[in-house]
Amino acid sequence: MNEDIYKKISETLSAGNSVVLCTVIASTGSAPRHAGTKMLIFENGERMGTVGGGEIEGLVINEAMTSLKTNKTKVLKYSMVDPLRGDPGTCGGTVEILVEPVKPSPRVIIIGGGHVGKALAQLAKYLGFKVAVSDDRVEFCNHEANPYADEFFAVPMKELPDVTDITSSTYLLLTTRGSETDIAGLGSLLKTPAAFIGVIGSRRRWETTRKGLLEQGVSVEDLDRVHSPLGLELNAETPEEIAVSIMAEVIMVRNNGTGISMKA
Repeated sequence: MNEDIYKKISETLSAGNSVVLCTVIASTGSAPRHAGTKMLIFENGERMGTVGGGEIEGLVINEAMTSLKTNKTKVLKYSMVDPLRGDPGTCGGTVEILVEPVKPSPRVIIIGGGHVGKALAQLAKYLGFKVAVSDDRVEFCNHEANPYADEFFAVPMKELPDVTDITSSTYLLLTTRGSETDIAGLGSLLKTPAAFIGVIGSRRRWETTRKGLLEQGVSVEDLDRVHSPLGLELNAETPEEIAVSIMAEVIMVRNNGTGISMKA
């Protein structure tokens, strides 16, 4: 069974998706499963294997879904003695379960291959991200123009979800030409489960883009997913400085950071 579990983890990561591995790491007394028992929880809530069924399993599944969002590993401890005090069972044993989110290497798709996009690709690559560049201008979307990218998608923004999988480990960074481009294509990206969607530009530009998308019927809830203006406030000016500002926000969101100075 464990061989099947590990094979499924590999398949899930290869597809660019995340999964949570739940492992019984200790049990005493009369417990439903012994140490080493494993269960997988997928992003859609489906599962493979079991850590005991019943109320305990329901609690573990809920914790697993939370861990996907927080990217934090935790150890759950349950005593199954007295339901009146909140124990999830009466068999008399105890169990400890390690809940561990397993995620593929993060991937950024930079939409807009100009000066900022090129600097962003270089920095993202250095930081360990898989890097893709998309631009409807073929001259900006090739290895000669952007040697740091691993993939290229020379298509209009609205067609991007049709040519590549955008998963919960994908970070979409729009370094585009202006609101007109964003209004034409951003709606399709908001239908994807991307971990992060950011749009470069001023507050006024985003207000214009937001208004145009609302007129198209895009919901406020979807628009609230967007990080714009994109990046942390560094008073950045050069493409390289702007890239640092953008990736700083991506790392902050990915690691649940605050962006606050650590100086006391």
